[in-house]
Amino acid sequence: MGHRRFLPQAHHFRKQKKAFNGEAEHVRAPKPLSGAEVLDSLSSVEAVFGKERRPSNTEGVWKKRSIFFDLPYWKDLLVRHNLDVMHIEKNVCESLIGTLLNIPGKTKDGENARLDMAAMGIRESLNKIIDPSKLQQLQYEVVVTLCLLEKYFPPAFFDVMVHLTVHLPREIKFCGPRVESRSRFKVIPIDYKTLCEAHYYVLQNTTVVDPYMCEHLSFVRTLHPMKAKNEKWLQAEHKRSFSSWFKRKIETELAHPENTISQQIRWLAHEPKREVLSYSGYGIGGYYYNTRDHDSRSTTQNSGVMVEAELLHMSTAKDKNPIYANMLYYGVIEDIWELNYTQFKIPVFRCKWVDSKGGVKVDENGFTLVDLNKEGDPNDQFIFASQAKQVFYVNDPNGGRWSVVLTTKPKLYDRGDVCDNIEETPSFSRGLPESDDIDNEDVAYMREDCEGIYVEEDTTSRKKRKMT
Repeated sequence: MGHRRFLPQAHHFRKQKKAFNGEAEHVRAPKPLSGAEVLDSLSSVEAVFGKERRPSNTEGVWKKRSIFFDLPYWKDLLVRHNLDVMHIEKNVCESLIGTLLNIPGKTKDGENARLDMAAMGIRESLNKIIDPSKLQQLQYEVVVTLCLLEKYFPPAFFDVMVHLTVHLPREIKFCGPRVESRSRFKVIPIDYKTLCEAHYYVLQNTTVVDPYMCEHLSFVRTLHPMKAKNEKWLQAEHKRSFSSWFKRKIETELAHPENTISQQIRWLAHEPKREVLSYSGYGIGGYYYNTRDHDSRSTTQNSGVMVEAELLHMSTAKDKNPIYANMLYYGVIEDIWELNYTQFKIPVFRCKWVDSKGGVKVDENGFTLVDLNKEGDPNDQFIFASQAKQVFYVNDPNGGRWSVVLTTKPKLYDRGDVCDNIEETPSFSRGLPESDDIDNEDVAYMREDCEGIYVEEDTTSRKKRKMT
């Protein structure tokens, strides 16, 4: 904000970084402009009167020249305009009270302010992520707080609004917080087979697990030497048995006191909890996605996705030596889940993919067409939310079962409003896309006695592997 410039040069606030904008302040306070200097800077300003639109590229801070400068003595006055003390007092008071009490429309500390701080890389401790596993503890603390208040405040203080704070954690659990990147969620159980499929996908696409993947493949080849040359069978057996083998492997290594197993590996080795957080909408990477069910009740479409995947290609059904190659897949989001690994959560999309063999084609005009009724492998449904790219499906004007694929760039978020980046949106006509292979000051002046504003953190995208 630049207020530290007005402090003495030796003031300790000038050296503090974390509590302000992340940088020390060495700039001196600017000197007030004299009347002559102001008049000189106004010499090139052309006043535009009335309601006409003013040019947006006007240089400087001046919009027009005051008529009082026609007075011969005006430029020599030390104070040319008196500040309205009562007006300033009123606005400052409204900002303070509105922010402290979080009054809608008056508070200066909302979601956009927190997102701005996250984008600026400052005050990271104010950008929190909700942890549903702590909601039970939160409810306990609310009740204890109310009991402490009951010891000192009269009964008239405890109206229905005060009492409703007891039920807030429960409502957050089932309805979710109000954040930009996620819609309301609900906790649902999923069947064990689907859970195992999602868990294997997470393991398969997590870099720290890659050494164990290679080790298990070698183990399977050694255990079944007669089938080791059948790559298709080898991959199927690897997928079937890896999760249980990986869990036993990590448990064995943890039994040694001097093991170097990281917390991430430790929790990945265990299956996620059967109950997942299920969302109807999720925002990540500049895109906002909805499930197919949500789209069916909406006038907009946000459930179409495209992903670049590594596919096991076979020349014939009897080919025992297939090769891997990158390919683009098109589909629709059926479910949006967060898998709970106790210490961390991983957002995934469960999708219905279009069969790439007979459900995708390019017409003579270069448009990509898909047949959404031709479903691909039902046993390979998941992708990380960070891997998805949004597409839209439009019915082919020529009729029939085909839909035209329209791609778009990530959207720009401007203080909560969504604006399409029109200049960078690619042409709709295209063929099958080709894929290219030190500050010691720890004092932070902030409140720690209340809940914060929750901001979703993005995840690192990884390529998805598939097998048919």
